Formats: sequence, structure tokens, C-alpha cells
Amino acid sequence: MSDNPQLRPAVDALPAYVPGARAGATSFKLSSNENPYPVHPAVVAAIVDAAQDTNRYPDMHATELCAAIADMVGVRAEEVVVGNGSVAVLAHVLGAFVDAGDEVVLPWRSFEAYPIAIQVAGGTGVNVPLAEGGRLDLPAMAAAVTERTKVVLVCTPNNPTGPAVHADELDAFLAAVPRHVVVVLDEAYVEFVRDPEAPDGVAVYAAHPNVVLLRTLSKAYGLAGLRVGYAVARPRLAAGIRAVATPFGVSHVAQRAAIAAIGVKDRLLEIVDELVDERTRLVGLLAAQDWDLPETQANFVWLPLGEQTVARAAEAASAGVVVRPFAGEGIRVSVGEPEATDLFCEIAATWREDA
Repeated sequence: MSDNPQLRPAVDALPAYVPGARAGATSFKLSSNENPYPVHPAVVAAIVDAAQDTNRYPDMHATELCAAIADMVGVRAEEVVVGNGSVAVLAHVLGAFVDAGDEVVLPWRSFEAYPIAIQVAGGTGVNVPLAEGGRLDLPAMAAAVTERTKVVLVCTPNNPTGPAVHADELDAFLAAVPRHVVVVLDEAYVEFVRDPEAPDGVAVYAAHPNVVLLRTLSKAYGLAGLRVGYAVARPRLAAGIRAVATPFGVSHVAQRAAIAAIGVKDRLLEIVDELVDERTRLVGLLAAQDWDLPETQANFVWLPLGEQTVARAAEAASAGVVVRPFAGEGIRVSVGEPEATDLFCEIAATWREDA
């Protein structure tokens, strides 16, 4: 054995999380699914005010923020757990339920942080391929559950492909999954969903004690730079998730900004409506170029480019649009400003000409 310190084998084997590339001064950044519009003045004011107290620790339990989220969602404050973005909250959920060797069933391709979080928790990921059209194959996911399964991850809308699960298929899935298995309903993009067949996540949670909702204020609420995510779970489960969470995980500035954002949510959701309209325009322009796209219910579209992915992403960046490539699979393009839509569609048209 080496005399040098050794990392855990699971850490050595971790896939790297690849963030969306940063845009240059003359580029549009469509790589990170961010809200492209300026922060609301009320949120900016809350940030400035809270900055005066950065010499003090934040409220470790984020009491006021949990109460605000609970009121917004329609649950009790003791059912809410906040963290440093929904990725951190996911890690806390897995830390609360997964022991070494336990299985976690997940769709794939899906959110690239899933395998990392599972391995760090000591679990074993069981990847279930997506169905046609980039949709989750919920019957196959239910069939993948074994006596070793502790958690199932349901990403809806699915990142990076875009489709949302439907209420009837989710009901059938939950009926097939044992009640002791935790089902994480990851709804990071729920505010962008307009599919009438999509489930009401809160109603699903209310009906199923083993369901944990996972949401974020990074996307629709424009707080990506401050990292605020939350889980909704039954009080006993929430207490366990809270117990393994990083102490003081959400800064005072982030807490106050999140409370302010929730306070002006009606205006922020109007901006979401504008982004949904722009999504419709983007999809329409690409469809007119004869692209075969999955039906997106998020703030991004997915172009399955296969082996051309990395080269096409580089071409887009050179032309002034930064997108998110998944090597060998496709590119995810966030919905941004109308000017960004126009420029990207000009680039995408040249790819169709080359096909």
C-alpha cells in the first residue's frame, strides 16, 4: 500500500461536472439555463441591505425563508428544507437515505449531477435509458427497482432533453414503486411547464408520503448566482434531510434575496411567461428548418447532434452564441433574449445546409 493519502475509490471515479461555458463580451450565453433578464429592483435592494450583515452568520435554519416557501407552495414550514442550490439539497436527500451499496434508479441522459451525487453518497446508480423523444421511460424505471433500491430520481421536465412526465404515467409509476422507496420529483423547471397533461407536483406529494419534491429559485426566480434550492418532504423525512445538511448552507444575503424574490413572484412569473413565448418562437424557427426536437417544457431546447456535437458547439461559440454540448449526444440551448434566438437560428440553419 502506498504511504501517500488515498482518495476513496468512488471519488477517483467521479465524472466531472461540466458547467455551461461563460460568454465573452460579444457573446450570448445560452449554456446554463439562466434567466437572461436583470434582477428585480426589490431583490437588488434586499441584497444590498443584507450585505451590511455579512460579518454575522446567517440563520442556520433559514426560518423566514422556509416559511415564505411553505406559504408559496402550500405546505407547512417544517416540510421545507433549503440548501445551497437544488444540487446541494439533492446531495442532502441522498445522504439521508442512501447507504453504501444501495441503489438509486435514474433516467439517462438526465441531469449530469445525478451520478456524481449518487457516487459521493456511496450508492450505485442504475441508469435507465430514455424513451423515444427524450422522454423518461417510467415503466422501465419502475421495473428497475429492486430490494436494494432506496431512491428513484424523476426529472421533470428532463434536463437536458426537455419533456415533462404526464400525470397518468406518473400515477402508474408511483403505484408500481414500493412505498418505502423515496421518489424524488425534481421540478427545477416547473414554472416553465405549460403541458396540460403534466402533473401537479404538490398534489402528487400530498398523495404519496414517499415523494420528495426538489425545486430551485435559480431559474424562474433569477437567483442562479446566489444558489437557493429547496426540498419538500414529510416532517420526519425533512428533519433527516436537514440533519445531514451543511450548517449555514444558505447565506444571509441569499436568504433575504430569496424572500424578496418570492415577494415579487407575480412579476417574475410574468417574465417566465415571456420566456415561454420566446421558447415557442425558438422551437417554431427550428421546426421550420426541419429540426426534429423533443417537446420541451423547460427553458431550453435539445438538438441531438451525435458525433457532430462538440464541433457544432465550437462553431456556435465562434459565431457569438455559447451553448452546452454533451459530447457524442447533443447540445442544449437555453432560451435567452430574442436577439440570441435570432442569432442561434441563423447558425443552426447553416448546420441543416451542411447535413
